[in-house]
Amino acid sequence: MRILLTLVATLAVAQPATSPAVLRLATTTSTADTGLLQAILPGFEKLCSCRVDVVAVGTGQALELGRRGDADVVLVHSYKDEVQFVADRHARERLDVMYNDFVIVGPAADPAKVAGRRSARDAFSAIAAAQSPFASRGDRSGTHTAELALWAGAKVTPSGPWYRSLGQGMGETLIVANEQRAYTMSDRGTWLSMREKLRDLQVLMGGQSIAENPDAGLRNRYGVMAINPATHPGVNFAAAQKFAQWLVSPETQRAIGEFGVKKYGQPLFYPDSAEWKATRGRREDALIPVVGPGEFAGRHSRWVRTIEVIR
Repeated sequence: MRILLTLVATLAVAQPATSPAVLRLATTTSTADTGLLQAILPGFEKLCSCRVDVVAVGTGQALELGRRGDADVVLVHSYKDEVQFVADRHARERLDVMYNDFVIVGPAADPAKVAGRRSARDAFSAIAAAQSPFASRGDRSGTHTAELALWAGAKVTPSGPWYRSLGQGMGETLIVANEQRAYTMSDRGTWLSMREKLRDLQVLMGGQSIAENPDAGLRNRYGVMAINPATHPGVNFAAAQKFAQWLVSPETQRAIGEFGVKKYGQPLFYPDSAEWKATRGRREDALIPVVGPGEFAGRHSRWVRTIEVIR
């Protein structure tokens, strides 16, 4: 008996530690390029005692991973495609998570005279008319989809040597645009996180903050979807559902809204979940820039956290 107990104890000690559960997250490049995921994911991993494996690609590729069952949850930003994704039963529901906006950046010389225009369609028309270099992501991402919709709205079919389809993520596309002094469209979050490296580019349409963007059509919404286990039985639905609910919770939403404020003077993403809105009531808790004349560069911006909505 003593020998048997000793053997059992020895085997128990020799057993390798159980590997943590893995959640496969397919997401758009902006959530990784900005550093947002690096900032918030450790909190979820601790909560669920799991490891989150992130695949950061364009939204089109992230959704394709979900369609194949090669991801457990997707966090993307192409609303119409997300609605179709649910309709095709790859997910049971889509939840609003956050938003930012798109801006058009380009060389300071601004050969197409984009600065001062009030709509992205007008800006794109001017770029096409001047045949000024334009760097497109060309990767079926949410940003690329939004860009193509703007060209269509401007009644322009972009082609020729001036239009450069790269098949790259947002960060790589901004670097190419900077090197080639080309125009491009970027989500504001990635632009803010990289602008110190992009000395030959500046925002020409969209303003210096989301509050200054004159084109409401440039709003950029992000949604999360847990992959449907009825369609893809092999997914880790329990962890995916837990992640989605954690992401839209008021605590995580607050962390999203505060991310980037100290470093960039404004949030890179704004909380947008139903749970977040419900906790606000008639008070919109967000970081809103208040700038006076001559303070547009942002260095002297003041910030208020709460605005009372009076109807």
